[in-house]
Amino acid sequence: MQVILLERIGKLGQMGDTVNVKNGYARNFLLPQGKALRASDANKQRFEQDRSQLEARNLERKKEAESVAEKLNGQVFIAIRQAGDTGQLYGSVSTRDIAEIVTEAGYSIDRNQAQLDAAIKILGLHPVSITLHPEVIVSITVNVARSEEEAKRQARGEDITAQGDDAEDEDAISVEEVFEDEELSKQAEEALDDDADSDGGEASGEGNSNESGDAGQDDTDKEPAGKED
Repeated sequence: MQVILLERIGKLGQMGDTVNVKNGYARNFLLPQGKALRASDANKQRFEQDRSQLEARNLERKKEAESVAEKLNGQVFIAIRQAGDTGQLYGSVSTRDIAEIVTEAGYSIDRNQAQLDAAIKILGLHPVSITLHPEVIVSITVNVARSEEEAKRQARGEDITAQGDDAEDEDAISVEEVFEDEELSKQAEEALDDDADSDGGEASGEGNSNESGDAGQDDTDKEPAGKED
C-alpha cells in the first residue's frame, strides 16, 4: 500500500514522503496512529494544505520529547523476575513490561516506543532504546534480578550467578577428592594384604622348622631298648 507519511518514520522516510508499506503495517499501525494517509490525490492535496500545521505540531512534540529525554536518558529500572541458578528466567521481560515499569516510575510511554530485538530471558543489565519522538531516542537500562538485593549487587558489577558456578566447582573438587581417597584406600588395602601374606608365609616356615626339631629331639632322648640290663 502507498501512504503519505505525516511524520518521520525510522527506516521509511521523512514527513511528506510517499512510500510503499505492507497492508497490515499500514492498517494496524500507520493509519490508526495518525502517522500516515493513504496516497490518493485528495490526501496529497490535503497534506500540502496542512503541511505547515503538521510541521508546527511535529516541532512541538519534538521539544516535549527532548524535555523528557533529559530526565529519562540513562535511567535504570528494576524488573524482579524468577530465574534459575544459571540466570535463565522463568518467563521473559517484554516491551509491554518495560512500558509498565517506566510508566510506574513517572514517565508515560507506550510499548511500541520500547525497542527490543527479542524479549529479555536472562538476568542482568539490559540496555533498551526508547523512541520518545521519531527524532528523539534515549537509552535506558533494565536491571533484571530475582530480588532488590540482587539488583543492587548487579548494579555494583557483581555476577549474581557466580555463586552457583562456585558451588559447581566445589562439587567437582569434592568428587575428585573422593576418587583420590578411594584410590589411596585401595592402595593401602593392597599393601596390608601383601604384608599379611608375607607374615603368613614366615609363620608357616617357622612352624615346620619347630616340628622337625622337636621330632629329632624326641628321637635322641629315647634310649635303645637293649641297654636296659
